[in-house]
Order: sequence, then C-alpha cells, then structure tokens
Amino acid sequence: MSDGTFDDAFVDDLDRLLRWRRDVRRFSRRPLDPHLLPEIMAAAELSPSVGNSQPWRWVEVRSTPAREAVRDSFIRCNADAMAGFDGERARLYSSLKLAGLDDAPVQLAAFCDRDPDQGHGLGRRTVPATLDYSVVTAVSTLWLAARARGVGVGWVSIIDPDEVAAALDVPASWGLVAYLCIGYPELDADVPELERVGWQSRTAAEQRHFVR
Repeated sequence: MSDGTFDDAFVDDLDRLLRWRRDVRRFSRRPLDPHLLPEIMAAAELSPSVGNSQPWRWVEVRSTPAREAVRDSFIRCNADAMAGFDGERARLYSSLKLAGLDDAPVQLAAFCDRDPDQGHGLGRRTVPATLDYSVVTAVSTLWLAARARGVGVGWVSIIDPDEVAAALDVPASWGLVAYLCIGYPELDADVPELERVGWQSRTAAEQRHFVR
C-alpha cells in the first residue's frame, strides 16, 4: 500500500514466502526469463546498509574459465570437508548435492567493499563487520525477491574465498561474502533439503531465545 502499511493478506503471503525460501541445490538448466535477473537485483538494492554505504559488489560470472576455476575450488574444498567425516555421517555427506555449479544458468558472486567511500564511515568504525553484515542483508533480500518470482537461489559456501577473488580479478579491498547459484529449481519444497535427507533437523526456537 502507498502509505507503508500492509494488510493481513500481505502478512500471510510474506510468512509463506519466508517458509518457501529454501537453499536450492538442484536446478533446471533452462535460462532465466530475461527480465528476471535485473528485477531481482533491483530489489536487492533496496537493502539496508550501515551508514547507507551500500558495500555490496555483484559480479556475474559468465566466462567458462572463471566458472571452471570456481568449480575447481569447490572440488578441492569439498574433498577436504569429506575427509572430516567418517562412518554414516561420511556416507550421508557423500550423497548430498552441495552445489548447483554444473546446472544453474546464473552464477553471482557477492563481494563486500571493505573500504567504501560511500557512507563516510558512519556506524562501521566501531563494528567494521557491519559492512559484511550489510552485504548479507542484500543477499537475503535478493533471495526473497527471487523466490517470490519462482526463481531458486543456492549459496555455495564450500569454496576458498581467496581463490574465487583471484579467479574473478576483483580489487584487493573486496572480500567474498557469498557465491550464489540462481535458476529455476527442479523441485519446490518448503522443507530444507538437509532436513529432508536427515543431515540435521530443525530445533525449537526457544533454544535460541535468551533474556537477560
């Protein structure tokens, strides 16, 4: 609504969107409709940031050499992670599909410029990490905007940030926050995949709520 208030139907839809926003690992290779990625990224630009610094820097990874370098980093890091498990946990880990790097039509790296001119240092001098946190809010906003349009997003965390930064030839002041796979999901589900396959179930919210 134009006055900034929202009715109950909108609140219900927002709650439903939050439930259905899942980390997608299995993508269709069908290209996104051309208008979707610009719309989704425009929505991400509405995110809040410390001191209005807008420290996020998006790098769309299209070239084959860059994508292969990221995939190689994932393969190495995934092998290292695999070595940290044994028994049934190792078997379960090996069955997981932990990245959509082979199928997702869009790959997007979200970097944080840790020395931006914009914002004049407001708010980040005491807690510099708020720059990275600001990028995370932009990623979260992008994720919700994508899901609302029927587009899935997967966060690839099993990679070496320095290797990715080198492969994408970004400025030294940029630090990788998220590497995202974006595309149409093979399966829509409101339960996280890691929960569905038995890796880790959700715990009660009360276990994470403290009062002092």
